[in-house]
Amino acid sequence: MDSTVDCTAVFKSLVAPMQVLTPDFVVAAANDSFLKLFGRSQADLLGRDVFAVFPGNPSAPNDPDVQGAVRMRASLERVVATGQRDTMALQRYDIEASGRPGMFEERHWSAINSPVLGPDGEVKLIVHSTEEVTDFLQELRLFGERDITRARSELEAMRTGIYARARELQELNEELKQAHRQHRQTALMLREVIEGQRRFVFDASHDLRNPITGLLTELEVAIAEPDSDLPQILRKMLRDAERLNDIVNDLLELARLDAARPAATELVDLTHLVIDELERRTLTVAVATRLDEQVVVHGCRIRLARLLDNLLANAVRHTTTAIEITVTADPPDAVLEVIDDGPGIAPADRERIFERLFRLDDACRRDPGGSGLGLPIAREIAHTYGGRLYAADHPTGARFVLRLPLVGRR
Repeated sequence: MDSTVDCTAVFKSLVAPMQVLTPDFVVAAANDSFLKLFGRSQADLLGRDVFAVFPGNPSAPNDPDVQGAVRMRASLERVVATGQRDTMALQRYDIEASGRPGMFEERHWSAINSPVLGPDGEVKLIVHSTEEVTDFLQELRLFGERDITRARSELEAMRTGIYARARELQELNEELKQAHRQHRQTALMLREVIEGQRRFVFDASHDLRNPITGLLTELEVAIAEPDSDLPQILRKMLRDAERLNDIVNDLLELARLDAARPAATELVDLTHLVIDELERRTLTVAVATRLDEQVVVHGCRIRLARLLDNLLANAVRHTTTAIEITVTADPPDAVLEVIDDGPGIAPADRERIFERLFRLDDACRRDPGGSGLGLPIAREIAHTYGGRLYAADHPTGARFVLRLPLVGRR
């Protein structure tokens, strides 16, 4: 049996398309697979420069993106220079369609250039083997497009979900911030209310202690000194008891107003109210009036009388010679004014005088027993019936203005 291998026959019958080049890139041989694949004959290839046979992609000879001649030359030169195999990047080289001259089908190739070395280590030949990967690339591309489409869809869904979640978190964050601000405001208001109540209780207790101390002192004197002037002691005790009664009544009235207890309302003519209260009271100063007829409001007559009495008491306390009272209709308001000719009220103090237990120095000097509750009670009553009470400008003395919704003239 002959064991000699016919290398030429083996080369010609290899399935992988191959061609053999000289170091100067002349085609020395090509196997049958190569010839069949590219539709060439041995006469077309042998002894010719490979780049003359395959100058570029025949479907686009001037397009550098689809012709691989430059890359092919670079790979062959590396093999000659290094004596090592060189694997080329994927190449596109289109093939003329069978039976359709001038029509080309897109083809892609994977190529390897391997050196055949001589005894001295120099490159004698270069084996250029190629394999078509067109179908593989198309499958890969199709898979990639499906994958990209699916990935895009998932990414878009994820983006939409993230955006919606971000909006929800933002809205929740705004709600929490708003709730936090409201909580802080409520806590601040509660602290202010508690502090105000604490001060009020302290000051009210101090005001109650003064007449109580007076009563105790007078009782002790009456008991310790049987020969003392009993009528005089009783008169002092009566004044202290009256003072206690006034403070307690003021505190009860404030408690009713704070509790917002509704009082029965009726039509009240402010002019008649002023006339009745002036007849009922004994005043130590002159009073001038200017009263329009039938100035009617809705309210509780008893409480409005209390408001007027507090304004009159304040005016009597501070006036020098006379008090002026006016009642007019100034639609949509009914207006009642009480004016004195005393020292007046500085603009900076015109709101403070309506604070509970606040008293100006002049008020303390003129009436040391005052509680500082009369004006706050008067303003609370005005607010109860939808009105306003405030201190206004006046050339001489203090001017208090009450405005209530006008009902009409009877």
